[in-house]
Amino acid sequence: MTMPPPVAVRPSRMHRLAAWSQRHRWLALIVWVLVLVGVTAAAQAIGDEYHDDHTLPGTESQELNDLLAEHVPARSGDTVRIVLHDAGGVADSATRQRVEDMLGDVAELPHVADVTSPYDDAQAVSDDGTIGYATITLDASATDVPSEAVEELIDTAQEADGDGLQVELGGESIRAVEEAEGFPAEAAGLLAALVILVFMFGSFLSASLPIITAIFAVGSTLGVIVVMSNVATIASYTPPLMMMVGLGVGIDYALLIFARYRSELLSGHDRQQAARTALDTAGRSVIFAGFTVVVALLGLFVLGLGALQGVALAVALTVLVTMVASLTLLPSLLTVFGGRIERRITRHAGRTGREHGQRWRRLADGVARRPWAPLTISVLLIAVLAIPAFGMRLGFADAGNDPEDTTSRQAYDLLAEGFGPGVNGPLIVVADGTGEPAGERLHQALMSAPGVADATPPQPLGADELAMSMVFPGSAPQDEDTSELVDTLRDDTLPGLADQTGGRYLVGGSTAAADDFSGAVSDRLPLFLLVVVGLSSILLMAVFRSVLIPVKAAILNLLSIGASLGVVTLVFGEGMFGVPAGPVEAFIPVMIFAIVFGLSMDYEVFLVSRMHEEWHRSGDAIRAMREGLAATGGVITAAAAIMIVVFGAFMLSPDRMLQQFGLGLAVAVFLDAVVVRCLVVPATMRLFGAKAWWLPRWMDRVLPVVPLERADSRESPEPAAASGTE
Repeated sequence: MTMPPPVAVRPSRMHRLAAWSQRHRWLALIVWVLVLVGVTAAAQAIGDEYHDDHTLPGTESQELNDLLAEHVPARSGDTVRIVLHDAGGVADSATRQRVEDMLGDVAELPHVADVTSPYDDAQAVSDDGTIGYATITLDASATDVPSEAVEELIDTAQEADGDGLQVELGGESIRAVEEAEGFPAEAAGLLAALVILVFMFGSFLSASLPIITAIFAVGSTLGVIVVMSNVATIASYTPPLMMMVGLGVGIDYALLIFARYRSELLSGHDRQQAARTALDTAGRSVIFAGFTVVVALLGLFVLGLGALQGVALAVALTVLVTMVASLTLLPSLLTVFGGRIERRITRHAGRTGREHGQRWRRLADGVARRPWAPLTISVLLIAVLAIPAFGMRLGFADAGNDPEDTTSRQAYDLLAEGFGPGVNGPLIVVADGTGEPAGERLHQALMSAPGVADATPPQPLGADELAMSMVFPGSAPQDEDTSELVDTLRDDTLPGLADQTGGRYLVGGSTAAADDFSGAVSDRLPLFLLVVVGLSSILLMAVFRSVLIPVKAAILNLLSIGASLGVVTLVFGEGMFGVPAGPVEAFIPVMIFAIVFGLSMDYEVFLVSRMHEEWHRSGDAIRAMREGLAATGGVITAAAAIMIVVFGAFMLSPDRMLQQFGLGLAVAVFLDAVVVRCLVVPATMRLFGAKAWWLPRWMDRVLPVVPLERADSRESPEPAAASGTE
């Protein structure tokens, strides 16, 4: 009988993209080199203009800041305290001469707007006379003052140190300079990632390709962000954060494609076809996962917080560029080095055999036999880890959380010793429309408020009917008692006074601003969750034509994120493992949620898409679960290990915020990849059975088709050997 001729399948766009990158490999490489060199040169020539926008329109602390900026602009700049300690007394004639000479030199430095000597303010010297402080007002905010100017200020002030006089400096600009001097965490993460990839592939060349791809993508994006900072508001902490995410995601995406390429080679395909198939399968998963991360990050715009919008845009751009690099640069590199890579892959596979894939099949079979045990234990473990997150206290770190050997921490401790803990975070009360008698009543009301250690008499501000009083709590800035004092002043003390005087009173300061920020995040969080989870679920539903899979993914992602925030709360909020206890940075939860929710889709899509392929081929739900896990389990755990070391390396940073990011992201990826993807997802897919792929007909007609598999995947089953090599 004559067989009908095979039906020609038109190459997909991804297939054609891979073919183009192979044919024009040198052009693609040259373009990427030119892009990296060009944007880096432009960034160095233009320079950065990072600015931390912590404005919170509609909040009381922001209204107070706006009033000060409008009526007393000299007070709107950052302040630095030069703290002096001398056991013989700071008023000693010799000590005083040295201090005054030093302050005279400081007054001549650039960006110094005003200097208030401790000898001109009796309240700036402790009762025992051994501790005093000078207040230096800068002409701009902490992030807008060049680091070189701050370093010169530190050096000039500490020239007076010695012979019994201790000189320390505190302030946000001082802390920023000290944090910038930390260990390069990115280098440690890259080195650890390279070690893991070498063990995985058995070849330095093979291991280096995903890292090279990530470096090109992150380096190019970093230059773009530097240029963007001159025309848009980009926070100063954006570069290390985007490098953290970009390196993790870039290596991850390139690894997923390279692993499929390796699998195709070991299945007997030639190098060209292996690269095209890898891009046409894993490449589709990378595109979907990348856009999911972008959607989650852009969901931060729903919060309406200027401090986060620039960060979200920069990190989203980083993810997009890493995705493009994985789809264009990596195929070109595979073509250039294909022969050498193929020989090393073949030799490594011959040494290691195919037992690795068989181990994942045995794990899948074990989960399939008793799905409820791993499902219950895993979910309980994650839920227990998530419990501390419900007691998370949000705020902002201050010098009290800095290492003890830093000048900012020593200045903080000296001030607390000499003037009480509240001096490190005074509250600011501004009275509007009150006369002198009302000002006296304000001072009396503040002094009688519970939790107030001291308050300055209201001082007029300019020619307007504005007066300002500094309120010193009896507790440290990060103590809950200080937050309760803010509420007491706003809800009880000042409203009653306003009724009596007809004036208006505003409470601000660092603690009040942190409380306002936390409240703004909490109020807008439900809408943010609805947008991110809703859009991601719709995308998954369109891809896998399933109702249960998106619901499962959303629930498990939320559990993983909750557990990671619970661990962050235990370590940084409760002080576990010797870490100084304090509040979790106010925007950490939403940033971790946006990043992790998107990243978790990488593994969800990569794992479930392979299950989906097998489901189309065999129609056997259990076989689909087993072969999907066997084909991707090794890659997912390796990719997760790389992300964990890249994120975890930021625990080495001196910046407490980056430490919290690193720990939260590392824990979330570990739980998501090891516990959820390797145990919970196989168990739930076993329990769902064929129902996992059910979608109502009306939804099937309405939803767009977003294919992640080759058009011929049903007719061209992948050889079984491929699933055992990853």
